[in-house]
Amino acid sequence: MKLNLKNTFSKELPADPIKENSRRQVSEACFSYVTPKKTAKPELLHVVPSMAKALGISEEETQSKHFLEVFSGNAILSNSNPYAMCYGGHQFGNWAGQLGDGRAINLGEIEHANKRWALQLKGAGETPYSRTADGLAVLRSSIREYLCSEAMYYLGVPTTRALSLMLTGDKVLRDVLYNGNAAYEKGAVVTRLAPSFIRFGNFEIFSSRNDIATLKKLTDYTIKYFYPHLGEPSKETYVAFFKEVADKSLEMVLHWQRVGFVHGVMNTDNMSILGLTIDYGPYGWLEGYDLGWTPNTTDRQNKRYRYGNQPQVVQWNLYQLANAIYPLIVEAGDLEEILYNFSTTYDAKEQEMFASKIGVFTSQDGDAKLLHTLQELLQASETDMTIFYRQLAAFKIDAPLEGLEVVKEAFYTPEKLTEELKEKWNLWFTIYAERLEKEVLSFDERIEKMQKINPKYVLRNYMAQLAIDASDKGDYSILNELFTMFLKPYEEQPEFNKWYAKRPEWARNKVGCSMLSCSS
Repeated sequence: MKLNLKNTFSKELPADPIKENSRRQVSEACFSYVTPKKTAKPELLHVVPSMAKALGISEEETQSKHFLEVFSGNAILSNSNPYAMCYGGHQFGNWAGQLGDGRAINLGEIEHANKRWALQLKGAGETPYSRTADGLAVLRSSIREYLCSEAMYYLGVPTTRALSLMLTGDKVLRDVLYNGNAAYEKGAVVTRLAPSFIRFGNFEIFSSRNDIATLKKLTDYTIKYFYPHLGEPSKETYVAFFKEVADKSLEMVLHWQRVGFVHGVMNTDNMSILGLTIDYGPYGWLEGYDLGWTPNTTDRQNKRYRYGNQPQVVQWNLYQLANAIYPLIVEAGDLEEILYNFSTTYDAKEQEMFASKIGVFTSQDGDAKLLHTLQELLQASETDMTIFYRQLAAFKIDAPLEGLEVVKEAFYTPEKLTEELKEKWNLWFTIYAERLEKEVLSFDERIEKMQKINPKYVLRNYMAQLAIDASDKGDYSILNELFTMFLKPYEEQPEFNKWYAKRPEWARNKVGCSMLSCSS
């Protein structure tokens, strides 16, 4: 297995001079060299063929002992110098100081077919940034990350990717709900990929320490490799860089809202500088449509990272990034304008996006009210978001009073729909039918377009939990089935119809199926 390995990050940016792998504050360095922890008995559970191919790894090579050893952390690629990144971050709105790669170890960058992929082992051992943690990961959280990153990619959402999922053969102690009931679980390692894993927090840490020299080196490096079209470093280039990061972040969260994805822990250290969804922890998809829902137990009280607040949090996080790179610009006006425009741009794009989800592709007066009323009805009726929009494609303009029948599968308790609520729904369907008459699409054309926007299958938490429970017993059939299904989430795939279903009642309050902790 010969890979075209590059080490631009570790060669061009300042390293931590201390080689000892001990928890500490790391100054004036972008990373620390570390060595992955050797595992007891690695076992390959799954590999993503398309990502192996993207790295220049053949199918035969993925089944080799060398592949197993390298991507479990037991062997080091030749020319690789593994490291952990140093960064800070705002967690739940508060500055947390130095954070860093506490359980992620970077192997370097692979160049293949004119693309660059940074390789990272998640769960491969402690680093100087692990704080009180062990740097390891368990099968439960690893399956969630592995499945979700790939499901998000095929849903069309900007995301990091996965290459492989390994069992380590080690036992790892975890307190799932942070309630004092720790237990041993199977250890695992996920190899994940992205053009870069640089985050907002990488910039924040240097700005917070007034280390402007290292901040400039990191910013110039990021522009050189990931925004090269912006040109040589200058104040104007830094402003343009911030604008592109804001635009990419906006597109990312717009896709989250479109498919009903809730990240759960949108701290600035979990915000990619490339506008990718990164760090899949306590995520979830909306089951009952609820703007106030968050999957994170840590966020249960304040619900900072609730579904309806995600766009505002992205903007808040961008404020922190703007503050971080401000010392390179020393003028606030352009940054403030970009931040100010974020809201108005997002609002317009969100309306356009939600209109497309109901088959409206032109703009008319009254569209905002139509969409707002729908949002209120969805929330008042405990309606499954995914199923509602998918079923809505079959709505017929000449039969508006049959609208409730068309979407009835989406209601969790249809028997609890009051007559008043039914009347409101019927009125909405009547107005909706009138609005669709102003569109130029035929019935079949509308169905086709809506089904490309509204997925049939999303990775509901109960699905991931079923895969986890089975895998824990050595049965990987559900894991394999879900992986295959999510390669084509917008297609009907009748063989997977059992997964086109509302969350089962048993999963409503089950651990892992509703609320999850940051260790998930």
